[in-house]
Amino acid sequence: MSSEDATLDATTAVTSERARWGLLAGAILMSAGLGAYELVPASVTPLIRASLGVSASEAGLLVSVMFGTAVLASIPVGIVLDRTNSRYAIAVAVGLLLVAGVWGWQAATAGAYWSLVASRVLGGVAYVVVWNAGIDIVGRSFDPARQGTAVATFTASGPVGFAIGQGTGPIVAEQFGWPAIFPIFTGIACVGVIIFWPMSRGSGHATGTPAPTLSDLGRVVTNRRVWTVGLLGFLGYALYLFVNSWAPSYLTEDLQLSLELSGALVALFPAVGVLSRVTGGVLSDTLFGGRRRPVVLLSFLVATPIIAGFTAIRTVPVVVAALLVAGFAIQLCLGLVFAYVRELVEPAVAATAVAFLTSVGLAGAFIAPIAAGRLIDASNYETAFLVAGTLGVLGALLAWYAPEPKEA
Repeated sequence: MSSEDATLDATTAVTSERARWGLLAGAILMSAGLGAYELVPASVTPLIRASLGVSASEAGLLVSVMFGTAVLASIPVGIVLDRTNSRYAIAVAVGLLLVAGVWGWQAATAGAYWSLVASRVLGGVAYVVVWNAGIDIVGRSFDPARQGTAVATFTASGPVGFAIGQGTGPIVAEQFGWPAIFPIFTGIACVGVIIFWPMSRGSGHATGTPAPTLSDLGRVVTNRRVWTVGLLGFLGYALYLFVNSWAPSYLTEDLQLSLELSGALVALFPAVGVLSRVTGGVLSDTLFGGRRRPVVLLSFLVATPIIAGFTAIRTVPVVVAALLVAGFAIQLCLGLVFAYVRELVEPAVAATAVAFLTSVGLAGAFIAPIAAGRLIDASNYETAFLVAGTLGVLGALLAWYAPEPKEA
């Protein structure tokens, strides 16, 4: 090889590496904007209930309806992504998010609850496309030795967005009125797609693999190992959304903290996931040599007792410590499971496997806020947190028996 060819190869490698990390950065910004838009109603639940005259479970629906939409849409979206260009799908999805944000603001201003819910359904479609396509493209853009870390890093965008929504939602509501929470956070996703688009050229399709057949796709959704990881995602997301959705109201109503302080404190729970999700990938890829199960098991073992006993805490410093530790622990597995499930199937159907996990996992996120709201209406916060702890015990038991990818 000539020195000129060697220089060209080195330059191409540097450019490719720069594009790879630029693609990841843009994808993270898009997903963070979606995460903020998705959870922000939870930060101003008392204002929504007072303004619209809705119950706790109806207020919870404004958060959980996006996850419910993802549950229904995720597998069809994944099948389409495995047979089309994921890059173009992401751009269309961000456009839908902008429409959903403006629609939500208009519906909330008019006091039209069900129209507001419908706008959140559209936002849920945008969410599931960006999430599944983002994991698919990021997973294919990095070599296997860094894939767990890269995918976990992308999923850290979720807690970034959640923290932004929880921490700044009350501030936006105070300055511009609570309906403004819906369009304002969509701007983050727009910045992300501007970065993502030029860096992702050529990344929209899987290369070297034929388009999957319907029988290939059917084997994904009937795979016992894929279902095991899906159920782990279900339990993990149920715990995660339960705390994110109802801890602010608990701190406001039972501990008599201000809405702004409650939002700021609970923002710590998702925010620590920025470090935790990356840590989960790094631990799995390095300390455990690519094994996924030990990290998932550790996640449930640490988070469960803290969540179950959360209402016994009555002082702010201990509340802060509990939110940090529980948030870190439960999110160790929430990013890793998406790399985990991709490794259980063939590359041609990896997007479908991710979509299946998204669907089953986010079913937990959909159910948890609504079920907890009804449980709180019928009983109290103490009962709701104890029930959440029971789910954590089930997660630990399932993780103990979960397969490693190399065993598949």
